[in-house]
Amino acid sequence: MISENNCIVLWTIKIQFAKITKEGVNMIKEKVLPADTFVVVNRTILNNEDRKLLIMLYQPIIGYKAMSLYFTLWSDLEKREVTSVEYTHHHLMTSMQLKLSEIIEAREKLEAIGLVKTYIKKENINNFVYELYSPISASEFLNNPILATSLFNNVGKFEYEKIIDYFKCPRINLKEYQEITCAFDEVFAQSNINEFEIVNSTLQKYSSNKLNITPKIDIDNIISMIPDDMLNIRSLTKDTKDLIYKISFIYNYDDATMSELIRNSLNDKKMIDKKELRLSSRRLYQFENSGKLPSIIYRNQPEYLRKPVGDVSKKAKIIYQFETTSPYDFLMSKYNGSKPSKSDLAVLEYLLLDMNLNPGVVNVLVDFVLKINNNKLTKGYIEKIASQWAKSKIETVEDAMNLAKNENKTRSNYTKKQVKEIKPEWFDKEFVDEELTQDELKEIDDILSV
Repeated sequence: MISENNCIVLWTIKIQFAKITKEGVNMIKEKVLPADTFVVVNRTILNNEDRKLLIMLYQPIIGYKAMSLYFTLWSDLEKREVTSVEYTHHHLMTSMQLKLSEIIEAREKLEAIGLVKTYIKKENINNFVYELYSPISASEFLNNPILATSLFNNVGKFEYEKIIDYFKCPRINLKEYQEITCAFDEVFAQSNINEFEIVNSTLQKYSSNKLNITPKIDIDNIISMIPDDMLNIRSLTKDTKDLIYKISFIYNYDDATMSELIRNSLNDKKMIDKKELRLSSRRLYQFENSGKLPSIIYRNQPEYLRKPVGDVSKKAKIIYQFETTSPYDFLMSKYNGSKPSKSDLAVLEYLLLDMNLNPGVVNVLVDFVLKINNNKLTKGYIEKIASQWAKSKIETVEDAMNLAKNENKTRSNYTKKQVKEIKPEWFDKEFVDEELTQDELKEIDDILSV
């Protein structure tokens, strides 16, 4: 039986926009200054058809700013669109009319989705190299469970079906036709060939990157949960393993859940039906999440919005915890390791997706609300505060902490004022005994005698 707690939590997903090397080690993140220079290198062959792929498939996922950065870097290329001259990052800021922090975030999204690779040479003024790569084909994109699911969730069913129709290849029934295509040797004959050297290592060629994801599951452990007589081990090809990793990533399924999904996806020949595996994985997630599909968001606070290292104060340590912990894990820590309820998860989803708050800011907000609301995440209560924070454009943990402190002071003063205002009229009043008149005594006697 698959536990409902095994369903994905949206905020733990990342195209995780974190940069990962082929070995699975985090790449170095360096602070970028406007004066730092960069050169664009084209590692592929870009054409107008790529623009359609980028706008229709990639932009709904990574956003217009990241897409604009890609096109800007593309436009900076010279010399047959192979390399660019040296520019400063201030050039990007002025040409795109964006803050440097926004450009860095856009670049990270391009890196994560496989369109850009970044290199740095450290000097007094750092120099960066941005390598451009082509988008993958529509077929690869729409058959990638991570990318296809994210696209579907961002554009909706109607637009997604329109995109599918656009890229569909028309089918012609050739049953009554006979192929008469010529072979090479039927057209060309061999002639005297002079000696020449084939040099192809430096020639331009079409090149794209695949999503690089650090596996969280153990394939061997998953297979060990399936009886030997149920599964043909030959079905675990490289492509199948890659699909299992992607499904576990986007739906955040653990070993036990993936094992059961695989068992339910075996065909009569004991082979894994990859199509059925994808469908059953999606059905399970939608069943547990009211028909919704996962979205792609930052898992932790973006690097460029974090407090610079070096500060060892107590406050800095608290900020670091807020910045480096996912909202899901943070909420679990507040509940002493217990998994959050569905209503709590819905609150986190609202804060991250609807209010578009950064993960570190969400952690501060959750911590603040739990302290002032008897350790409860009441949605109606948190929505009011979140709405104000979103309008105030709070992006960093430190700003969120300062705002929480100010709101707590305002709340305390308001509470005191309210208590004073709602005191009964007699609360602090000193009464003086007064002797009743004969008329007043008679009136009381008449009332009592009725």
